[in-house]
Amino acid sequence: MKKYQLFGIIGVILIVLTFFSPIWWVALQSRQYPKNMYPKGIRIIFKYDGVYNGCEGVREREELAMDVGADCLIEMNKINHFIGMYPIVQGVNDVDELGEHVPYPVYAAESIPENEIPGALKLLDNILRSAKYFFILFVVLLLFFIFYKKKLNGWAAYIPALVPFYFLFVYIYYLYWYGHHLGLHGGGAFEGIKEFMPTVFGEGKVAQFTTVSYPHYGFGIAFLAFIVIVLAVLFKKKELKNS
Repeated sequence: MKKYQLFGIIGVILIVLTFFSPIWWVALQSRQYPKNMYPKGIRIIFKYDGVYNGCEGVREREELAMDVGADCLIEMNKINHFIGMYPIVQGVNDVDELGEHVPYPVYAAESIPENEIPGALKLLDNILRSAKYFFILFVVLLLFFIFYKKKLNGWAAYIPALVPFYFLFVYIYYLYWYGHHLGLHGGGAFEGIKEFMPTVFGEGKVAQFTTVSYPHYGFGIAFLAFIVIVLAVLFKKKELKNS
């Protein structure tokens, strides 16, 4: 096996792991969510196919067992609702009791009739729900690059290699979109909340909440895949040049 093929196969494995791994996490922290109940704050996790509850452990659930607020994803949407922010698009994680896809969680349905959902959020929903097909395409392109020996075909490797940057582009754009569309119910409940750019990386402040946003281990896997695949392209280029 050629060196570029070995690195290419490692790249395929890393790309597959990336799809199933948490990529980024965001948390809201304030006095009303004490550390003994929410050690990490109101926390949500981003994957390529959707957004998920980031609460963990018994402490965050036992006292709220009968309250949907124990789900941090639901709780964050409630908080966002007060400042007029649209509910978080959840991708494949957004289903009703029958397992059917719904445009928004049931608790948000009354505030957003389906025919009033912004087109930008419908597009995001489609992107998240189609993510598995994009990743299948990425794997096929990498296999083509690995086993087609006659040409470099670097494009077939670079397209999947850019996976972490696809996430960052969509993530940053939609943070901006959410922060600049606060007219869900004619304005927010908090006076003085203006359009803003939510925190992309690090810590920030919105009203009485501290916002925390950092990459999860899946982003590290995705970036490692980028490095490995780029090396595979370089090795293949050298192999073809020598031959």
